[in-house]
Amino acid sequence: MKGLILLFGAGALAVAGCAGGPAARGDLIAEPSACAPQRFDIYFRDGEAGLTDAARHAIGLTATQLQGCAIRKVEVVGLADARGGPDANLDLSERRAVAVKEALEAAGWPAPAFSLMVAGESGSVAAGGVSEPMRRRTEVVVDAAPR
Repeated sequence: MKGLILLFGAGALAVAGCAGGPAARGDLIAEPSACAPQRFDIYFRDGEAGLTDAARHAIGLTATQLQGCAIRKVEVVGLADARGGPDANLDLSERRAVAVKEALEAAGWPAPAFSLMVAGESGSVAAGGVSEPMRRRTEVVVDAAPR
């Protein structure tokens, strides 16, 4: 059985190199482009819409990574957990989305590309009534492409 596997392996190598010799490593392995659709989250403290230092850092890193890309669309979805009332959570979600949008604009992202959505506390309670604190965030979806 080993001989069969070795022969198959040797045949596969022969086929791979039959187009004029071995391919250059760069032809086989390409670096992934940073200019591709991406999604990231920005987290907030309980009941707050102000950006933390970690959030500012994440936004800055993403802005730097996508510098030079064509940013076609940015969706920012503000979310909240189940603490507080529905109206207050909807307002909090909106303030979080606006805070992230403004930080991305300040980093040089194109303002017309933004779409803001808010979900408030909708979907923030899991089965069994468990509150989801990970909902204290915004979701950012970026449609980026090479220029």
